[in-house]
Amino acid sequence: MRTTVGIIGAGPAGLLLARLLHRAGIDSVVLEGRDRAYVEHRQRAGILEQGTVDALRAVGAGARMDREGLRHDGIELRFDRRRHRVDFPGLTGGRSVMVYAQTEVCKDLIALQLKEGGPLLFGAEALAVEGACGDRPRVPFRHQGREDALVCDYVVGCDGFRGVARGAFPAALSRVFERTYPYAWLGVLADVAPSHDELVYARHERGFALLSMRSTSVSRLYLQVPAGTDAEEWSDDAIWSELQRRFETDGWRLERGPLTHKSVTPMRSFVHEPMRHGRLFLAGDAAHIVPPTGAKGLNLAVGDVVTLARALVHEKETGSADLLDAYSATCLRRVWQAERFSYDMTTMLHPAPDGTPFDARLQRARLERIASSRAAEADLAEAYTGFPLE
Repeated sequence: MRTTVGIIGAGPAGLLLARLLHRAGIDSVVLEGRDRAYVEHRQRAGILEQGTVDALRAVGAGARMDREGLRHDGIELRFDRRRHRVDFPGLTGGRSVMVYAQTEVCKDLIALQLKEGGPLLFGAEALAVEGACGDRPRVPFRHQGREDALVCDYVVGCDGFRGVARGAFPAALSRVFERTYPYAWLGVLADVAPSHDELVYARHERGFALLSMRSTSVSRLYLQVPAGTDAEEWSDDAIWSELQRRFETDGWRLERGPLTHKSVTPMRSFVHEPMRHGRLFLAGDAAHIVPPTGAKGLNLAVGDVVTLARALVHEKETGSADLLDAYSATCLRRVWQAERFSYDMTTMLHPAPDGTPFDARLQRARLERIASSRAAEADLAEAYTGFPLE
């Protein structure tokens, strides 16, 4: 099988890249190891930055998002039983975010790819990336019990942290920067209307809590728990009781409903440099991971593929590889700002298991600064709604 751009992984990054290339007249093939049902139902991120919203609209994938997504113009911070709202449009010149689940983004992009785009092969397991520094890299893969190979001008690894693409980088070239956190998130989906119309980030002595949503009738909620926690250790009643404690403030009530899903998300910061080796490019979780506190993972992946698509189109139109050569450095500038913001949000809101009273005072001082300084508040709002797509 032969194509211009071979894309490993049919998550939001791979699917959006295929869509961007299709609209530019560049052919691609997408290989996805899982089946379609898995891709369309795996629970992931749900907050889209302004730039991500704009990118989806630009490729014709925004109609259902605009109908069913929930535009949010701010978030609420809670600490010491106090409430402080951060007004995004007022602090950023009009930017906002959209609550629209990654599962729905994937459904929209899959439907477009199957209707209009190039081949999208589900159940096609990429086995390796070969010849990344040659003129025709190859991706051997297994599909429907047979082995084949995809021969490309370029390969893009959108295959996540455990995919094969990053493993094709020589050890002497790779540099890894990472941090693991001693806590995790216990996340639940509940069939109950959200108890607040915007996201609530709560710092409490017992641990962090987040009130989010998937729709006007489905709530998404999170609790800070020790790393390695088993979700089944928590009963439904215990989860609701703990959420109530951590969100507690005067004149507000947490609405309860049936829990339909429980899972535990580990917390990690990870960056692989560089993001390019020869004709192989990394995008999304294959190159970087952020703790979910800053809502940056999906949005960083979108930034990567928008940057790469522009570079590939530039080469097609001008014959110049300048933007392709700059891909890694361009993306990493944005990645490290997102890593910084996600780390700041995480360490400000999560009491550490070995934290001291001094650490707790510093966390409260950081929150007080945001609540009392327009400059500090604007810095949070600008980062949360999204760093520019260069």
